[in-house]
Amino acid sequence: MLYYVTTNPGKIREARQYLGDETITDYDYDYPEIQSESMKAIAAEGARDAYRKLGEPVVVDDSGLFVNGLEGFPGPYSSYVEEKLGIERVWNLVEPLDDRTASFRCVMAYCDGDPFEASPDPVDKDDRAAAAASAGESLEEDEPLAVKLFVGTVRGEIVAPRGDGGFGFDPIFEHDDSTFAELTSEEKNALSHRGRALAKFAEWYETKDS
Repeated sequence: MLYYVTTNPGKIREARQYLGDETITDYDYDYPEIQSESMKAIAAEGARDAYRKLGEPVVVDDSGLFVNGLEGFPGPYSSYVEEKLGIERVWNLVEPLDDRTASFRCVMAYCDGDPFEASPDPVDKDDRAAAAASAGESLEEDEPLAVKLFVGTVRGEIVAPRGDGGFGFDPIFEHDDSTFAELTSEEKNALSHRGRALAKFAEWYETKDS
């Protein structure tokens, strides 16, 4: 059984479109997020913690909104910023900027306790060392649990809030003339950062034991 570990029901709905109801079980576990500028490190250590908790194959993701005119802010801190400021205030910050372009990024991390061999998105020693150090581990002395990473990115622009669908920053992120909140879940999944990461993961997961 594959556990998609999240407290966000919107993420579960999107994941099931790629992985199916039979191959994914949502597990409402709020794993601790390490403080890091690297979403790869955050997602990797989240997957390790969730695997240690469950002892079963797990996948977690870390997503962020990167606004170019704000030098990439809020980035890895997107969830915290949304909770504390809300999307209206973020739009108010971006509205006066000359550059409102932005990107949504998602890093999906899979861990099943098996040794690391390869990943569709290479995980080099620096990435693993960053995650290990943030978790108080030593890469040289105590090799952390191997994690496979899958990355998805979509570019767009920050606009005034529109639409009633989606979640998070979807109402202020416009791609091809529509905000993510104006799209159906199927339309959003076909082009979103999480959908792109999920597509890579699903393709690999189907064949990993063959």
